[in-house]
Amino acid sequence: MTVEMTRARFEELVEEALDLLPEDFMHAMNNVVVLVEDRNAEEPSLLGLYQGIALTERNSDYGGTLPDHIFIYREAILDICQTEEDVVEEVVVTVLHEVAHHFGVDDAKLHELGWG
Repeated sequence: MTVEMTRARFEELVEEALDLLPEDFMHAMNNVVVLVEDRNAEEPSLLGLYQGIALTERNSDYGGTLPDHIFIYREAILDICQTEEDVVEEVVVTVLHEVAHHFGVDDAKLHELGWG
């Protein structure tokens, strides 16, 4: 059974997860927006997605570029959780995972670190 949660409450959890980032990381995040969507149309079970040019890939030609996007997929996360506590934990893991991609950390390294 999936967890019932309002969009507003879920968005609060995403904000709280971002607040867990060290201040230096928050200041280093550049030209990125974090959005809550219900689902990814192409992969409905996907929990989160980073789209953009990672900070480690940017060079002197980078400029005038639209913001990167971090999508956190609300319904997909709620589908796999049994309790609100599970949702809180999964939101933190998903947000940190996608933020790590913004900093150039790939999936292999995240899995190695236990943030897969």
